[in-house]
Amino acid sequence: MDKSYYNPRDLKKFGAISEWSEELGNKFFDYYGKVFEEGALTPREKSLIALAVAHTEQCPYCIDAYTQDGLQRGITKEEMMEALHVGAAIKSGATLVHGVQMMNKVNKLEM
Repeated sequence: MDKSYYNPRDLKKFGAISEWSEELGNKFFDYYGKVFEEGALTPREKSLIALAVAHTEQCPYCIDAYTQDGLQRGITKEEMMEALHVGAAIKSGATLVHGVQMMNKVNKLEM
């Protein structure tokens, strides 16, 4: 399979999402920019978090963007993979803990 539903060139069009709703798009980009500024966390740390979240959200554009951003910030492939495993552990744990809802429902229905 040599084609993907996601076109990597589309990532460069991200800024164009404001075209059909300029006010909201601009507000989003203002917020997005502020989030990634230096704060209690460094931009490097935020990039690593973004990469892990990109994987749990399964966004190929974000994965591409934050893999490249992370490399530019000196994040190693080992750090990237460890962050990915942290994200995967949280995602799978969140899935499993919702099993309590199922268990509660079964117990209620079996009464």
